[in-house]
Amino acid sequence: MKERYYSLDVFRGATVALMILVNNPGSWANIYAPFEHATWHGCTPTDLVFPFFLFAVGNAMAFVVPRFQEKGTNFFLRKVCKRTVLIFAIGIFLNWSPFIQWKENALVFKQWENIRILGVLQRIAICYFFASLIVYFFKQKGAILLSAILLLGYWLLCFVLGRSGDPYSLAGYFGTDVDKSILGVSHMYKGEGLAFDPEGLASATAAIVQVVLGYFAGKYIREKGKTWEMLSHIFLAGALLVFVGFIWDMGFPINKKIWTSSFVLYTTGLALMVLAFFIYLIEFKNATGGWSRFFDVFGKNPLFIFFLSGFLPRIIALIRWTDHLDEQGKPVYISSFAWFYQHVCKPISENLKLGSLIYALCMVAFYWSIAYLLNKRKIYIKV
Repeated sequence: MKERYYSLDVFRGATVALMILVNNPGSWANIYAPFEHATWHGCTPTDLVFPFFLFAVGNAMAFVVPRFQEKGTNFFLRKVCKRTVLIFAIGIFLNWSPFIQWKENALVFKQWENIRILGVLQRIAICYFFASLIVYFFKQKGAILLSAILLLGYWLLCFVLGRSGDPYSLAGYFGTDVDKSILGVSHMYKGEGLAFDPEGLASATAAIVQVVLGYFAGKYIREKGKTWEMLSHIFLAGALLVFVGFIWDMGFPINKKIWTSSFVLYTTGLALMVLAFFIYLIEFKNATGGWSRFFDVFGKNPLFIFFLSGFLPRIIALIRWTDHLDEQGKPVYISSFAWFYQHVCKPISENLKLGSLIYALCMVAFYWSIAYLLNKRKIYIKV
C-alpha cells in the first residue's frame, strides 16, 4: 500500500508550529495557562507538543523502515546510526551555540564544562535509535512485548529506586541521580532551581515507547489504507489509551517532566484521536485549504525549522544596542527580537499576557515564512 497521507504531513507540521509557539513567548513571566507546562504532575496543552512530535517520528518510520528492510540489516544500521549521531550532535551544537555570550559588557566564550548535554533533539535521537532497533529486530509481537516491559519496568524503577515517601516528586525521582552520575551536575538542566533534566536518560526509557507506538499507528494506517475501518480503529485505540492512562495515573501520575508511563499512554491516545480527526478531514472529506497548507509547510522541514527557532534568537541576541538608561544612568541593552516585543507587541494591550502571545504568534509567522520559501524552492533539509 503506497497511498499518500497528506494528513500525516499536516499533523507533523502542526506539532512543529505549536513547538515554536510555546517556546517563543515575548515574556516567560507572562504566559496564558494553556501555554505553560504543568508545574509537576498533570498535563497542559503545551505538554502534548513534544510527545506528539515523538509520535510523529514513529509515524514517519512506518513508511521508511520497509525500504530499509529491503536493503538489508547493514544498510539499516548505517542509516539509523548516522541519523542518530547527527541529530544528537546538532542538539549539543544548539545547546552550546553561539559559543560566545555577553558577560559584564564583554563577549566571552562559553565553556564546555557548563554546557547541557541533553535536550529535545538529543531525546529525539535516543528515542529514534532505540525505537528503530526495536521495530526492526523484534518485529510486531516482540516490539509490543518489549514496549510493555519498558513501561512497566520504568514504573517499577521509579517506585523502588525513588526516595521513600514520594518517589515521583522532584526530590524523590531516581533518574536525577542517574543523570548526575553519568552526565555530571554541570552538564544538566537547572530550570527547576536545581540540577534536574526533563530530557534525562532514565525517563527516555518510557519515551522510546512513544515512538514505537507512533510506528505501529503509522504501520496500521499504511496497511489498512484509507478505510472507515482504519479510521474508527485508530480513534477507538486512542480513546482506550487515554482511559488506561487515566487509570494508571492513580498509581503512577501523568507527568511530562519525568515522562511517566501513564503520560506515554495518555498523550499517545490523544495523538491518535487528533490524527484520526486530521485523517477524517483531509483524506475522507478533502477539507483542505489554507489551514492545511500552512501546517504542511512546517512539516516539510520540521527538524531544521525547530533548530532554527532555537539557534537564530541566540545569534541575534549577540547584536545589541543601548535601549535606554536605568535609574543609575547605566545603559540597558536590547537586541532586535527583544526590541520588537518591548516596543511593538507589549504596548498593544495592558494585558501583558496578550502582548507575549502576539509576539509568539509573530515568531510562528516569521519561521513559517522561512519554511515557505524553502518549500517553494523545493529545498528540503534532511537529517
